Amino acid sequence: MKKSILLARPKEAIKNTISCENFRDTHTLMSNDLRVEKLMDNVNNNSIKPKRRIRYKGTHPRHFDEKYKELNFESYPSEVEKVIKSGKTPAGTHRPVCVNEVIDVLKPMSGQIGVDATLGFGGHAEELLKRISPNGRLFALDIDPVEIARTEKRLRSMGFSDRELVIKRSNFAGMFKLLKEAGGGFDFILADLGVSSMQLDNPARGFTFKREGPLDLRLNPERGRTASALIRSLEEKQLEALFIENSDEPCAKQIAQAVFKNRNKINTTTELANAIARALGNKSFRDGDNMIKDSIRRVFQALRIEVNEEFSVLEQFLRNLPFCLKTQGRVAILSFHPGEDNRIVDSFEQGRIAGLYADISSIPIRPSAKEQSSNPRSQSARLRWAIKN
Repeated sequence: MKKSILLARPKEAIKNTISCENFRDTHTLMSNDLRVEKLMDNVNNNSIKPKRRIRYKGTHPRHFDEKYKELNFESYPSEVEKVIKSGKTPAGTHRPVCVNEVIDVLKPMSGQIGVDATLGFGGHAEELLKRISPNGRLFALDIDPVEIARTEKRLRSMGFSDRELVIKRSNFAGMFKLLKEAGGGFDFILADLGVSSMQLDNPARGFTFKREGPLDLRLNPERGRTASALIRSLEEKQLEALFIENSDEPCAKQIAQAVFKNRNKINTTTELANAIARALGNKSFRDGDNMIKDSIRRVFQALRIEVNEEFSVLEQFLRNLPFCLKTQGRVAILSFHPGEDNRIVDSFEQGRIAGLYADISSIPIRPSAKEQSSNPRSQSARLRWAIKN
């Protein structure tokens, strides 16, 4: 009976039955495909899972590599602003000094050609580029291969093309080689002789004694000998002379004796700091008063200047300077200790007497009280200027 009923079905009903069965088969296949696709998505998501940020003890990061928000300042602007308002410099960045004063001295204008001889984080360069656009051109120099790449990426992301911003990996003494490319001379030149906060704050670069790191102190880590190698190569009297000449260290004799005695055991920043502290009567630099820490800073400065040949590079820059400026071209130089400032003063005065400069600064321009309060690293800055005859 059932068979006869089946046979008696209209053809259309049979077609519908087949279509329904086909639909169920297709639906099953689609469901399987979706499950496979979802599984593959999970696999792919797991394979590109972002790296977990560094964990740290307490509520606030203390070490350089723990400060992930400051090191990614573009993604956390509000957090970075809090750090700046507290009078500190966010990790991995640098706060340019005397920006308004530099602009007032150099008077950059649209269409001019200039040089930022010490690019660093690019804070001064950014403000100069805004004022020489359109049709202006800024040559920017820096010897640090680590920071120059980061700064170029940041400035390019702001829209500054390679036509208006030409970045060269060189120290500022190499500026003379740019004259032909610049058309024979520059309308303005800026040199900031200070060490960037990106270098000072990163223990791996060996510039700070506050955290353990290799005693390096090289601005270009690919060239020259480290500070620890320099120490082992000098006699006690040579160390004493170095500390006096490069940083006017009043306790140079005692420190030189201690450093020379322990020279083969000093390989890190804290080992040197502790050797200095013991020479001045403390077991550790962490127990020392401000006078001991000031001596430590001066010794680090003296070694850094020697490792990077900073005085000889500066002297070469000052000799070339008047021949790189156009008539009525302007130069501004920021220095941070007497060894630099004295050389600038002597060079500008000799240039004025020789008729190379029409005018020079009679007294240094200092950061405002407000800037010194908000950015303590600016406190020792001195800005001097000259105008080409």
